[in-house]
Amino acid sequence: MPRILLDVRPLRASADFRRLAVSTTISQLGGQMTTFAVALQVYTLTGSSAAVGGVGLAAAIPSISAGLLTGTLADAVDRRKLVLLTSTGLTAVSGLFAVQAFAGQRSVWLLYGLVALQYLLSAINSPARRTFTPRLLPRELIPAGAAITMLSMHLSLIAGPPLAGVITAAGGLRFCYLIDAVSFTAALYAVFRLPPMPPDGARAAVSLRAVGDGFRFIVRRKVVLGALLSDLSATALGMPIALFPAINADRFGGAPQTLGLLTAGLAAGGILGTALSGPVSHVARPGRAMVFCGVGWGLGLVGFGLAHSLTLTLTFLVLAGVADVLTVVFRSTVLQTATPDHLRGRTSSAEFVTGAAAPQLGNFRAGVLGSVLTPGASAVIGGVSCVAGAALLALTIPALRTYRTGDPELEVVPEPQPEPDQIL
Repeated sequence: MPRILLDVRPLRASADFRRLAVSTTISQLGGQMTTFAVALQVYTLTGSSAAVGGVGLAAAIPSISAGLLTGTLADAVDRRKLVLLTSTGLTAVSGLFAVQAFAGQRSVWLLYGLVALQYLLSAINSPARRTFTPRLLPRELIPAGAAITMLSMHLSLIAGPPLAGVITAAGGLRFCYLIDAVSFTAALYAVFRLPPMPPDGARAAVSLRAVGDGFRFIVRRKVVLGALLSDLSATALGMPIALFPAINADRFGGAPQTLGLLTAGLAAGGILGTALSGPVSHVARPGRAMVFCGVGWGLGLVGFGLAHSLTLTLTFLVLAGVADVLTVVFRSTVLQTATPDHLRGRTSSAEFVTGAAAPQLGNFRAGVLGSVLTPGASAVIGGVSCVAGAALLALTIPALRTYRTGDPELEVVPEPQPEPDQIL
């Protein structure tokens, strides 16, 4: 059983990692409540799945435009200080969400603007935060640490939307925003307790040349490129969350509690996948495992689009969630083991774009296609596209299939030698 169940050794090995895991779960619980509230508020104001998909577009634009540039900043400064600063900004944005709700604002564009600001700050925060795990844990525990990180996220996913549905039904969605603002204090505390986290070796210059170094490394290190493209394909082509309000209204009567269950279905799969993730530390070829998980994700979405009973709908979402969380665990393993520390901020920023912006683009695609056709047809088309995308990448990027976590780091860009006045 210990070989099958979640490997908890990282929690025992590092008190800093343990605090981060607990505090991240708390803050992400609040974040999921805001995500639920924004989608429901937009749908309530407009009655349109395309408008809900527009939330994804509002998140994707700053994530894409800033995400690939902000990784250089994470490779140039103390990452702990950077995360503290941006987390404070994110707390303020959550407070603004609460203020507009309590004030009774009915502007969809205000919501879009706050989402854009939230993701702009996250585009700086997330790449820096993702560099913490390989600094706090030994190399052999990185896959298990990634699984624990995903468990934190999915615990918030499975608890956040149903809790938000109950709170919304009882007192209104404004309290969801308020809880999110308060929950950020946990994240601030855990990061404050960390030791300084400057990049190993010479710090990068905040310049276009440093950005180019990051791009060149990703292109040359084919397994890193393949891992990022695999996640981009799965999420941009298949993300179904924008369809949930319409499917909930069409099939299940539109109750807020049922809407929460749909999102919780994906999270339940994430919980199941991480709970049984003990073997991930022993998977020698994480890139190949990503491909298989991508196919499983697509098949789960096809089933979700075709199902009509609540039981079957939730079952297929759970299966898709299992595949999704394991995909992210293997992606994180590839990126963290195949990238030297002085480039982790830049590869983490690319990971942020694929992990944050691409799902939002996928939600926009799903919402628009669901409005043109039907929500179920949009989900099926997305699932089939994901299966085809995974197969194509496996064929065209052999390194994705052959990479082993013990392989030496080939074609690594040399450490930068910035001029003193270029360093922040």
